[in-house]
Amino acid sequence: MFETGLRQFRMAMAMVWGRRIDPVTVQKLVADARATLAEFGTPGADVEQLTDGPFADPEARQEFSDRSVRRTARRLAELSPFYAERFASAGVDPGRLTMQTLRVVPVTTKADLQARPHEFCCRGVEPVLSTRTTGTTGRPAEVWLSAYEAELWPAMAALSGLLRGEIGPEDCMQVNISSRATAAVQQDVTLCRLVGARSRVLGVLPPDESLDSLLDRGPTMLATYPSYLAQLVAAARRRGLGPADFALRRADVGGEVLSPALSVAARATLGLQTVNDTFAMTEVLPVSGRSCSLGHLHPDLNMGLVEVVALDGSGPAGPGELGTLVVTPYFPYRDCMPVLRYDTRDVVRTLVEPPDCELAAIPATSAILGKAGGLYRTAAGIVTPRELVEALEALPTGPYPARFRGTVVDGRLHLSVPARALDGLDAAAARQHLADRGLDVELHPVDTDGRELRTVRADLLETSFTTAKA
Repeated sequence: MFETGLRQFRMAMAMVWGRRIDPVTVQKLVADARATLAEFGTPGADVEQLTDGPFADPEARQEFSDRSVRRTARRLAELSPFYAERFASAGVDPGRLTMQTLRVVPVTTKADLQARPHEFCCRGVEPVLSTRTTGTTGRPAEVWLSAYEAELWPAMAALSGLLRGEIGPEDCMQVNISSRATAAVQQDVTLCRLVGARSRVLGVLPPDESLDSLLDRGPTMLATYPSYLAQLVAAARRRGLGPADFALRRADVGGEVLSPALSVAARATLGLQTVNDTFAMTEVLPVSGRSCSLGHLHPDLNMGLVEVVALDGSGPAGPGELGTLVVTPYFPYRDCMPVLRYDTRDVVRTLVEPPDCELAAIPATSAILGKAGGLYRTAAGIVTPRELVEALEALPTGPYPARFRGTVVDGRLHLSVPARALDGLDAAAARQHLADRGLDVELHPVDTDGRELRTVRADLLETSFTTAKA
């Protein structure tokens, strides 16, 4: 017990003061937590603070964030050629930055990362693992990790998941995400190993192959994208399968909009108890966000700073306004190829009132509403991809993943959708379905499966060889 307490103290102090965290210490804390849970069934509130952080007090949170921003900026000014130049151009002293004054530094874009990747790598840090964005929204970007990051991130995730009861030694995680997302796959596999769970990495295979894997009742957890989850649900229904055929209890999905209709269908068809809508992206790992029961997105305050910047880039989005998430991962969590004020282009709406939910101590926004490039500006206002996905996937036909293409003509949104999505509905009923959800849309059914209308991550198909029997 004394050694466990000492490890907890060392990790807590490293987090507060921004010093490198020994991955081995975190791995040992995971082992300690496993032993404690096995004996007592609960980790204790003092241990849980290691993952959620003691930052419920706004003043403590402000002080922690300001100190973390300065520490991160000073390191970037010294070791990152890209940010040394950026700070000089902005005329700022990294050692004097705060959450507020950081806004004078221009945001970093994906185009910056693609055009000058080597200038983001910190001098003296050896890159060992390459990971890439999926490329569904444009040319992929490559991000390098150090050995320190490759060991630390999954250890932190394992400790967090174990203490929150999200994963345990009895679990088996099936991973249906693109093999291009090396860091995410590596994190899932290592996380499972550390908590004593099993992992089954399949990638984005044809849905029936992944469904066959679920049918042996081994996997209890699923890591995938909403669009691929939709294809699994559709395949299961086509084959007449139901909850009794699976052992799944939890699915963690991200990278796309998860609609309530799909979440309900996944629970009803695959027997899932929880469908967790998460936020994470390759460029800003290990910063992430989790959803509460009210659908808010709560970012991880320990790992980085998350801003909501107005769509026109003029400054912070006001209460109730749309903006994009701009993320700064803190040192010591980001080591090799850090980014500062990275504009994710993920659109959210700020809250008018503080959240009143089980995660109320952590600031929140709306759920992700889609990418900034997918917004439709109509005479009636901005229509977000989430509004369209939720409305279309709630159609009686259950046409998920939603496929559509929109254009604005004379201020009105015209939406092309596969004709099969409207089966059983006449034009008036379809328009009324959308109007009931606040959408004034002119629908154009087209004879297609919809793949050319809207690309989703489930389209990143990885086929496998099949050997015919002799």
